[in-house]
Amino acid sequence: MFKTKSLKKLGITLAITAASLAISSTANACTTVLVGKDASNDGSTMIARNEDMGTAWAKHFVIRQANTNPTNYVSKGNKFALTLPSKQLKYSATPEWDTSEGLYEEAGINSANVAMSGTESATTKEKVLKLDPLVENGIAEDSIVTVVLPYITSPKEGVARLGKIVEDKGAAEVNGVIFSNKEEIWYMEIVSGHHWVAVRVPDNQYAVIANTLTIGDIDTTDQGNVQVSTGLKNFVETNKLAKNSEKFSVRDIFADTKEDAQYNLPRMWDGQRMLTPSKKKKITDTDFNLFEKPDEPISFAKVAYILTLHFNGTKYDTMTGSKADKYRPISVPNTMESHILQFRSDVPEELSGIHWLALGVTDTSNYVPFYSGITKTPAYYQAGTDLPDGNSAYWTYRVTNILTKTNYQEFKTKETLPLRQEVRDYLAKQVAKTDTEAKQIIKDTPDNLPTYLNEQTEKFAKYSLEKYKELNKQLLVKMTELTPTKHNDNL
Repeated sequence: MFKTKSLKKLGITLAITAASLAISSTANACTTVLVGKDASNDGSTMIARNEDMGTAWAKHFVIRQANTNPTNYVSKGNKFALTLPSKQLKYSATPEWDTSEGLYEEAGINSANVAMSGTESATTKEKVLKLDPLVENGIAEDSIVTVVLPYITSPKEGVARLGKIVEDKGAAEVNGVIFSNKEEIWYMEIVSGHHWVAVRVPDNQYAVIANTLTIGDIDTTDQGNVQVSTGLKNFVETNKLAKNSEKFSVRDIFADTKEDAQYNLPRMWDGQRMLTPSKKKKITDTDFNLFEKPDEPISFAKVAYILTLHFNGTKYDTMTGSKADKYRPISVPNTMESHILQFRSDVPEELSGIHWLALGVTDTSNYVPFYSGITKTPAYYQAGTDLPDGNSAYWTYRVTNILTKTNYQEFKTKETLPLRQEVRDYLAKQVAKTDTEAKQIIKDTPDNLPTYLNEQTEKFAKYSLEKYKELNKQLLVKMTELTPTKHNDNL
């Protein structure tokens, strides 16, 4: 994602905290991971993304109740306007704490068990944008989830709805957007002011996407796996952008690749080297495929790990490497939240969708599971601003990152990582227990399911939060122990 919003500077009295927050603020973009159901180890589909923009800018997590969105929608960001249907599904969302410049709801799962994540920001060649310019008050990231997710019942329906909006109203930005359910995943790229392309993710493959238009060769006649804007073929043919207007490379025609070598492709390499090490690619390579087969089935934990990567174990490691500033990593100080939207195939439909949410920086945070069937979120997930506090989930996890980085190698290894694993193991056991109990509720008293899921997810979130608050106290004590002192031993 790219945002034009002006972040208020953070005022903190603790010098160590202020110094830590001064770490690079240049990485204002996202990284996406997609996993098809046959590429996962349990038949799940997973779509995931780090939302990167600010080091001190709280995200909230909310449930939008059915039929509560205004029918006359106007963006506070760029004045994009759209009349919305009166019937709207319930959905989860992660909006800004300050919505004066737009909602930026980013990701969620609706009550039809369809997930959406948007957006993966990208850039198009200027020569193409001159032919079909972006529209200043067209649809942009701040609106994209709000006006699409509550009104769709399948991933393809999501592509169609967003595609029509782009064609009718225009797009203000070049973006990648993802839709999924338990059967399939569609990845869509808005490539110019009024044109877009969407491809179905192969069930047995995955993708790691990093702020560049990545869809390669397509066959527009293969409508089961490829969808395009109404006038795209004519646009390509009229402007002589490809020899064949039905079969061409989207990336070759549209992608502005100037920043790829340093900023984008290294992140694809970092993810692919973990999931398909047999390929033996180099960080300097430029011929990465959008979709790859994993060497081993991909687990939820593996997706979570990919989203924490900073070239771990290489000289480019941004925390410990000798060439730490050479390439842009996946995990950065600017991550505000990270989500993994998972649909499981081995549980009833009512339990299939889980919105896993990690607030703050993935490298030191933890993914907390929220069943899509919940009707509310904990109060501390709806709190937090641009100033630190002792209550909000966002600031608890953000402070963990700040404190860990003061003595990264020791604190991460001995304190933060063990705690993260402890919490993750506990949550995994609790999800399994909840699944078992919820199945019986579905059978006996299905109307009680939302209340039960609300209670369980509240327990998950509280457990993790309290553990991290204790960790923060421990890290502060450790920091005081490391404070250098000089005195005369004879006095």
